[in-house]
Amino acid sequence: MTNLIDSGKTKQLFQTNQEDILRVHYTNHTTAGDGLRNELINNKGAVNNQISSLLFKYLNNLGVPNHFIQQVSKTDQLNKKVKMIPLEVIVRNLASGHFQKRFGTESLAKLALPVVEFFMKSDELHDPMVNDSSAQALNIASADEINTMRKLALKVNEALSKLFKEVDVILVDFKVEFGIDSNNNVILADEISPDSCRLIDMRTNTSLDKDIFRHQSGNMMKGYYKVLHKLQEKLD
Repeated sequence: MTNLIDSGKTKQLFQTNQEDILRVHYTNHTTAGDGLRNELINNKGAVNNQISSLLFKYLNNLGVPNHFIQQVSKTDQLNKKVKMIPLEVIVRNLASGHFQKRFGTESLAKLALPVVEFFMKSDELHDPMVNDSSAQALNIASADEINTMRKLALKVNEALSKLFKEVDVILVDFKVEFGIDSNNNVILADEISPDSCRLIDMRTNTSLDKDIFRHQSGNMMKGYYKVLHKLQEKLD
């Protein structure tokens, strides 16, 4: 038996008969602009669940602690229950999106080193950027938690950059979130998919992520399927 306990923009969380385990259902909802634009795209939930499951398993094998337990259907997975830290952690390898606009760089300019940025999760405030001291002052996260998130985010970046390069994909940037597990450890949570990553086909220089939906520039699922098939060939 499962009971719906929370529902986000693109996922639903169900309590299982085990207190510390959730069943997560990936929906076909696709959002942009802090959720103001919300559309159903056929099979997106299933593709994102499969991609996220493959990547979480890959990171588990590399010793990156995360909430993933197992994929139980095309659209669902089992996760450890965690207390989410209300921060989005973004790691950037190339200049794109808000970073490019903020600093006036060329699109996809190579950065001298990966940039880690923190944003407070708040649609009403449009996810404002925060630094270490403001996150601590607002009781969003402690210094130790912030340091752990930064360290893990960079470890994830190193691992995923290598993996995607092996399948001819460039990891431009990505967003991850973290939670605190039952042992008070900070671990990777939420999802890792083309919804939360900027990915570029190394051979064609085309986008393989949600930027296609954001800019209404084509069929985004072509890129999502390509990412899934590349990862299945490499990891399955």
